[in-house]
Amino acid sequence: MLIVAVVVVTVAAGVSLGLLATGDDGTSAQSEQRRSGPGTGEAASPDAPRGAPTPTPSPTRSYPLSKAPRTIPAVTSHTAARGPGWRPAQGERVVVSDAALADEGRLIAGELGLKYAGEKDDVRAGDVRLALNDDEGADPESYAMTVRGGRVTISGPGEAGVFYGTRTLKQEVHDGGTAPEGVVRDEPAKPVRGFMLDMARKYFTADWIEDRVRELGDLKYNQLGLHFSDDQGFRIESESHPEIVSQQHLTKAQVQKIVKLAQSRHIQIVPEIDSPGHLGAVIAAHPDLQLRNVNGVATRGAIDISKPESGEIVDDLLNEYAGLFPGNQWHLGGDEYQALVVSDPEASYPQLAAAAREDYGSGGTVADLATGWLNDRADTVRAHDRTPRAWNDGFFRDTSVQPDKDIQVAYWTGKEIGARAPVEYLSTGRKVINYNDEFLYYVLGEPQTFVYPTGQRIYEQWTPLVLRGTTAVPAKYDDQILGASFAVWCDLANAQTQAQVAAGIRMPLRAMVQKVWDAGEPELSWAEFTALADRLD
Repeated sequence: MLIVAVVVVTVAAGVSLGLLATGDDGTSAQSEQRRSGPGTGEAASPDAPRGAPTPTPSPTRSYPLSKAPRTIPAVTSHTAARGPGWRPAQGERVVVSDAALADEGRLIAGELGLKYAGEKDDVRAGDVRLALNDDEGADPESYAMTVRGGRVTISGPGEAGVFYGTRTLKQEVHDGGTAPEGVVRDEPAKPVRGFMLDMARKYFTADWIEDRVRELGDLKYNQLGLHFSDDQGFRIESESHPEIVSQQHLTKAQVQKIVKLAQSRHIQIVPEIDSPGHLGAVIAAHPDLQLRNVNGVATRGAIDISKPESGEIVDDLLNEYAGLFPGNQWHLGGDEYQALVVSDPEASYPQLAAAAREDYGSGGTVADLATGWLNDRADTVRAHDRTPRAWNDGFFRDTSVQPDKDIQVAYWTGKEIGARAPVEYLSTGRKVINYNDEFLYYVLGEPQTFVYPTGQRIYEQWTPLVLRGTTAVPAKYDDQILGASFAVWCDLANAQTQAQVAAGIRMPLRAMVQKVWDAGEPELSWAEFTALADRLD
């Protein structure tokens, strides 16, 4: 039987008193809404006799069941409840139960105009409390957010999860919104949610990159790839080889500031010094390391991997920048080595063929030598406790030398010579990150067959299983696909300004993170999703 009780409810902004319909046990009536499905409103009590009059409180106010929040990405589940929800109000506090959450507490307090009060055990009206829990085995990026009695509690097994809870709260109350009563339980479908920036071909300012870090953090991205070395430029200050650095570059102090900002948003920076191709900026200062074919013609961007000095200079750089970029990930590149795009690499590059035979026996090939190079560079970054990744066209078929098993595949294309389908990597147990150039490549100037990707196409047609072209791999490989990365490439650097790039990638970034955070079909139509993005910005 429904009992109506008078309950004092403190509301953070505006309404101060009200009545809350409660159940037999005194708790607020609740219903769970999965994947942000809207609530259906207040239902009649199943225990009330048919035709019996409904008790009427005095005064008559009661709260309908709350509706799940609308956020990007959508939350995994929301258990609805009856109550006023929560809004920030001047003078209210953000408190933490663990000192490790001080950064998260200060950030959300500043964003919402609240007072950061540090570690507190007391409870006050309007509080936002952040806490770590002891949920062993839970995803460290998961969190629960409870809105009840005019207060908010966000808890999770790790600091990252609590941070993501604050991002949800920030979106809920944006532009005067209310965090709905009830409990959000949320976690990502994929552990890798990345954005990669080609800052080698085009110089991007530190301020622009910092703005992207803030944007990515609010969208629950957790990786920022920086491709800072290529034929057109080397864009970060170097002490070991200052001669290779481009005139327009970031200082290490600027990079350290970006790294610190990224850490505060639980974003790991994944550096990439691409080799043995795409090293033109290094070779310009060391022309003796340029790869030349049998006729003495220089091969663009390619370093001569038969020379020990080539490995030494690249290792110098890998070791130097390992100290600048904390974390456990490193991108080795490995793609488009021009010695392997000719019909007969051994005849075209006899010095590489000779080195391969010396290292791997009479049957050694240039592809073996390139694979050995990749493994050697993986050894270098592994010594810094990094997990290496490489582009899929840096892996070769039918070589006697195999890439190290822990090198993850950054799968971007199936257009290279001797292209291997994604299943060839997955069937051997290798882990893969989705960089599908059909959907996730934003190439300035749209050279060759590239067109600017749209958020709508990603939202409606792409999933992490779609690694190549438009065809999904079998679902049995889902666990091996770690996630995805959206990539900006600056092939025609002047085709767009920084501001145009930011505007062009805005909706693709939102669409992609929706698909890697939530494994299900989106609840919203594209028009609704776009309207939500506009409201939240």
